[in-house]
Amino acid sequence: MDWNTILITTVKASIGLETVVYALAAIGINIQFGYAGLLNFGQAAFLGVAAYGMAVTVATFHLPFWLGIVIGLAATVVLAFLLGIPTLRLRADYLAIVTIAAAEIVRLVFRSVKFSSVFGGSDGRQNFSGDFFAMNPYSPGTYGIGPISFNERVTWVLTVGWVLIVIACGLVYLLMKSPWGRVLKAIREDEDAVRSLGKNVFSYKMQALVLGGVVGCLGGFLFALGQASVQPDLFSTEFTFYAYTIVILGGAARVFSPVVGAAIFWVLLVFVGNTLSEAVSAGLLPSLFTVNNIGAVRFMLVGLGLMLLLIFRPQGIFGDKREIALDAR
Repeated sequence: MDWNTILITTVKASIGLETVVYALAAIGINIQFGYAGLLNFGQAAFLGVAAYGMAVTVATFHLPFWLGIVIGLAATVVLAFLLGIPTLRLRADYLAIVTIAAAEIVRLVFRSVKFSSVFGGSDGRQNFSGDFFAMNPYSPGTYGIGPISFNERVTWVLTVGWVLIVIACGLVYLLMKSPWGRVLKAIREDEDAVRSLGKNVFSYKMQALVLGGVVGCLGGFLFALGQASVQPDLFSTEFTFYAYTIVILGGAARVFSPVVGAAIFWVLLVFVGNTLSEAVSAGLLPSLFTVNNIGAVRFMLVGLGLMLLLIFRPQGIFGDKREIALDAR
């Protein structure tokens, strides 16, 4: 087997576009779930409305790129209010039900034939990233160390992405060390006690939902810009479940855990997938394994590993059991 190729692709996956996008989405979920105890199962919708807000503004209505960013952010905030106002005064499971349904509704609206003139249907939208790459400071070529390198376009996207991750982690760290963050964690533990102290629990929950959605939507922008296109099926429900897996893998309510969890998650998927592909090509596996079912087998193996992690260390790699003892009232 070509272990050199497997190693190179695995290392590139640990810092690649998918890791950046899912890290930002997971940081947002960590704010909502890890610190505030909110079960938002519609994080994909926040990324989707942001990405489509930007793409539609530029590609459909031919307006400036930065206006598209503003519209995407505004759409994310509006979605958070629409989901939070009717649910955040109720039990945690109501928010979970509403958000998972809303994420699927948003995806189906984006891919509907009726609105294809605006959203592009199942084909999505392209030709909106020109202004972003026009700001690229990297000249044509490859950048990196040896074989671990990327072209100038990918390098620009990853540079912006990792800068946003650092800023997001720094913001989370400062907020959670502040009185606001301490109130948020107290709400997670016992919101009735916090309410008895005169705090507006609904307001704090809404702020956490909005902030988590805005941080997550940055991943939506990068996902669309990195691929220079946006399609509705990129923001399916499984996207949110992967992000939750990343949060749990790294450990809830830890500032850098979503980033480490995202890197580990994609390293596992890429390493297992490439290793199985090389083993099938070399004839090292039984005929039951073929190129066509490698994708399913890798998810089974990675899923088994995650199950074992939850059995023997349910708090995640860096987490604390006390941080996931939620009171879903």
